[in-house]
Amino acid sequence: MREFIVEADGGSRGNPGPAGYGSVVIDAATGETLVERAEYIGVATNNVAEYRGLLAGLRAARELDPSATVHVRMDSKLVIEQMTGRWKIKHPDMKPLATEAARILPPGQVTYEWIPRERNKHADRLANEAMDAGKRGEQWDAGAARAALEASASTRTLPEPAGPPGDAAAGAAKAREALAQGRASAATATAAATSAPSAPSATTAATAATSAPSGTKAEADLRAARTVATPTASQPSTGWSSAPDLGAPATFVLLRHGETPLTPEKRFSGSGGSDPSLSEVGREQAERVAASLARRGTIQHIVASPLARTRETAGAVAARLGLEVTVDDGLRETDFGAWEGLTFSEVRERHPDDLNAWLADPEAEPTGGGESFAATATRIAATRDKLIAAYAGRTVLLVTHVTPIKTLVRLALGAPPESLFRMELSAASLSVVAYYADGNASVRLLNDTSHLRP
Repeated sequence: MREFIVEADGGSRGNPGPAGYGSVVIDAATGETLVERAEYIGVATNNVAEYRGLLAGLRAARELDPSATVHVRMDSKLVIEQMTGRWKIKHPDMKPLATEAARILPPGQVTYEWIPRERNKHADRLANEAMDAGKRGEQWDAGAARAALEASASTRTLPEPAGPPGDAAAGAAKAREALAQGRASAATATAAATSAPSAPSATTAATAATSAPSGTKAEADLRAARTVATPTASQPSTGWSSAPDLGAPATFVLLRHGETPLTPEKRFSGSGGSDPSLSEVGREQAERVAASLARRGTIQHIVASPLARTRETAGAVAARLGLEVTVDDGLRETDFGAWEGLTFSEVRERHPDDLNAWLADPEAEPTGGGESFAATATRIAATRDKLIAAYAGRTVLLVTHVTPIKTLVRLALGAPPESLFRMELSAASLSVVAYYADGNASVRLLNDTSHLRP
């Protein structure tokens, strides 16, 4: 009997907003990608897009071999828990999709596994390609993708991402291991798939609340943090005391740089301007926060934006802690285009229409080709994911700027984009967000300036 792995994902740039999905069918024995599916589906929520990706993947697997066993891997905890029957499906948009998914293949042939988002990059890429095509008024070119797959199949070329270039054996081994692990973890849950739409067990705020838009599915990745599970009759409540040990989270201590000459005047100061250094006040603030962090003694690594004011602030902390500073371009401030160096009032006077659009629409760019908040969120989310993977279980000081810090907090909370205008973030302030192995996030601190007091 053949064995397939289906990896699926979906995203919405607005939740609801322009949405798309991507699905991949992999041969579990060889690690070979057999089918890619992607589609722009118009305006929908993240969850609907994810379910549509699941449906496409299951149908593709059935087309290849209706008797094959299928192991589904997705980074949507909501979909996985609902399809295994552990969480109840209450949202009216989800119920028919889950019912349809459960009917594509007999439940005994399908198992489900939640995976971190960084392990679902193939399907995520396809979903974003579909959304990009939709933005151009097109559909994802499935015909070209099928032709490429047929050419690949004719030469028996195996995909390289699963291991070093050309390491097909490693790819196949990884696929088989994932399938075996998924079978073991899901053995008792698969029979419940057909009853998932009515099975008792979860309420989710993710399908009822508005999430932030983004150029990727960046804002949907923490839906598990907005989901509250309710125990079923056959699954006793575990409570906090017996919750699984997820290990130490990746903890980001977020430090806004100290004052520059532009800070007191509240002038736009992004990554496209003059790159000012710290003022005398800013240097004193950097020393104070460095002393405070040294007393706490919890920082293990320091990563900074490439701009002068952040590197100078990070340098003061690094000197106290005896650590090196790693520079990451993804932590740079938003590029404010022609607004750089201007006050809000000056921008209002010179570019009123552009400013109004920018305040109302996260996709709007500042005058002169600056960076939109949506584009910034995409960049920050990708940087966040990379750093979480690099510093799992570690405490890292990220020395960055107003917009990146507010964006990290917003994404962790699942808050809408207008929340950026409702957070106060002082120079040299500290905020903290912890990221757990199951995809959840916890905002532990925001805009602490107690270390700056004499």
